[in-house]
Amino acid sequence: MKLFLQTHALQVAMILNLFGLIGAYAAGSCRDVSTSIYTIALAGAVLVYVVIHVVFFTLDQQDTSTDEEAEKKALEVVEKRRKRLMLFAILAATITYQAGLTPPGGFFLQNNDKYRAGDLVLLHNFPRRYRAFFYCNSVSFMMSIAMIILLVNKNLYRPAIRSHAISVCTAAGMLSLVGAYAAGSTQYMGTSIKIFGLAAAILIAVVAVVLVFVIRSPPEGDPETTTPKQKSNDDKEEKQLHSERKYLMLLGILAASVTYQAGLKPPGGVWEDDDAGLGHLAGDPIMRDNGRPRYLSFFYINSTSFVARHPSAAEASLKDKLPSWLLNAMNITIVLDLLGLLVAYAVGSARSWKATGYVFALVFLVLAYITTHVGLARLIMSGFFGRIFIRRETK
Repeated sequence: MKLFLQTHALQVAMILNLFGLIGAYAAGSCRDVSTSIYTIALAGAVLVYVVIHVVFFTLDQQDTSTDEEAEKKALEVVEKRRKRLMLFAILAATITYQAGLTPPGGFFLQNNDKYRAGDLVLLHNFPRRYRAFFYCNSVSFMMSIAMIILLVNKNLYRPAIRSHAISVCTAAGMLSLVGAYAAGSTQYMGTSIKIFGLAAAILIAVVAVVLVFVIRSPPEGDPETTTPKQKSNDDKEEKQLHSERKYLMLLGILAASVTYQAGLKPPGGVWEDDDAGLGHLAGDPIMRDNGRPRYLSFFYINSTSFVARHPSAAEASLKDKLPSWLLNAMNITIVLDLLGLLVAYAVGSARSWKATGYVFALVFLVLAYITTHVGLARLIMSGFFGRIFIRRETK
């Protein structure tokens, strides 16, 4: 194993594996050769962009740093951001690969005069909407694969992270993911517009929070006046904040991956054929016709949860030093988002409101147990029961 690591054989094998994944995606998600070529060209375009970005942003920079400690600190910051970006890229590549091979709307199961078995329902009914979903999903997938290729080599990811080239790729990948969700989760333009409006509202809220953070940030103190004790405390606090950021980002990305797949593949499945009498098209959600209030509740709660998770992923591209109040706000957002996931699960997994009520009751019991367990544990740790026992013995 040591020999493989020293000769970079594992890195080469992984990069070849990623290129094979690109080829499999291009061959399996497309129905014609030209589209496959365009898809492969996306990956090359992303890598070319990163190289150009790094070159142009490092032309005028000269390495004049003589402080070894400052340089070591900067490298630690780069390594921490690399880990978070790698996590985001892996999960994004996973969900977009699956969505590209099994697109929303499903496939036709039988041949007829208009289509063949295996043809895409969404492409047949709404070609423009399918192309919007496909290319947005493909851009996000290729961005993720390109990021993984860059992040496995320190000679590539260090300048790419310092010049914010990978941050641009992350932002473009997240915006493409929102576009793919808006185009693929529904076959109606009005609903897609509502999703974009929801994303815009959340983006405005995030920008407002960042502006407040910039305004409230106090000026940095003089590093020369920092005592060793203060420096030690700052290092401990920084490690704790870094752990919280990883935890928040992990929960955010997991929630986004779950809601993305649930939005493209709604509970209850979709209709396989058109039916003018019942008023639905192939690819329409069955639950939307059989239980419209339940479906709308699930869809909009799931969409809100999906869009709200992108700030947590975007947070990975921000500075390492974030105030505790901002992390607390993100923590509250995570809690609200998970509660939204519970509601979406309760509504979408059942077909009767009675069963939905049972799910809510189960959640309440679990939360009550956790609260009771934590309360008793704190009482035991504080010695509350021990003091009561001693008082009884003395009597």
